[in-house]
Amino acid sequence: MTQLFRSLIFVPGNNSRFLEKAKNIQADIICFDLEDSVPDEEKNNARKLIQDALKSRQSYKSSIFVRTNSPKSGKIPDDLKTIIQKGIDGIVIPKVNNVAEIKKIEKNLLLLEKNRKLKPIQIIPSIESAEGVVNTYNIASCSKRIQAVVFGVFDLLNDLGIEYSKDSEGGRYSRAKIPVDAKAAGVSAIDAIWQDLKDIKGLEKDCKVGKDLGYTGKSIIHPDQILTTHKVFYPSKKEIQWAEKVYKFYLESTKKGKGATTIDGKMIDEVHFKQAKTVLEIVKSTSI
Repeated sequence: MTQLFRSLIFVPGNNSRFLEKAKNIQADIICFDLEDSVPDEEKNNARKLIQDALKSRQSYKSSIFVRTNSPKSGKIPDDLKTIIQKGIDGIVIPKVNNVAEIKKIEKNLLLLEKNRKLKPIQIIPSIESAEGVVNTYNIASCSKRIQAVVFGVFDLLNDLGIEYSKDSEGGRYSRAKIPVDAKAAGVSAIDAIWQDLKDIKGLEKDCKVGKDLGYTGKSIIHPDQILTTHKVFYPSKKEIQWAEKVYKFYLESTKKGKGATTIDGKMIDEVHFKQAKTVLEIVKSTSI
């Protein structure tokens, strides 16, 4: 089944009620949070609550990730020691600046997986600094565990000394660069959150901008944002019809010993075939 990255919802790890409610959330990825939403004095409690939640993994309908603390916090070893167990699909690492940070965490993961007889879990690095933006391609391509990166706009703007607003121009370059680097590395890119929970029209517009930039989905902070996000990032009827045509014609062309072909006057090659196949796999494996 194709891994979907249309929506990644953050759930505070220190709130047992929210962790329980998350069992009914239909986001593609549910991400239990140990970082920004959890005060320092609550970190240990959050780790234990997440550990318990992972034991009832079968009750959750989505992929389950955990957002650790940042590499610079020094808290990741304690995070991983508690949460790396059967039931976890991956981790989101916030504020990743360079490849060295990922490699250090990966060594820790390898040891825990070996000792606990676990399959390799995924890593989603979160790009939230000027250094991280510059290094996005290297970060995204440094490990087979990485299938996606996520853009964290608020910490980036803070790093740049820019005040956030809905129409902020300050993060435009970074927002546009990240999905390009991700695509070059062969992974998906998940866009930053939309903070105004009441502005659904604004969310839809922002999702469309993200999709046009090359993002495959969006980080969200409330279940009410899921439907809009999935609607925008789900292939349109026109895209599905085109994908079906490309898939069919290209297969027929290869059976005749040819490679590239033309459809409606447009040249179609293996790249277009792969894109069409991805669209059709998404349609087959899910719905809006």
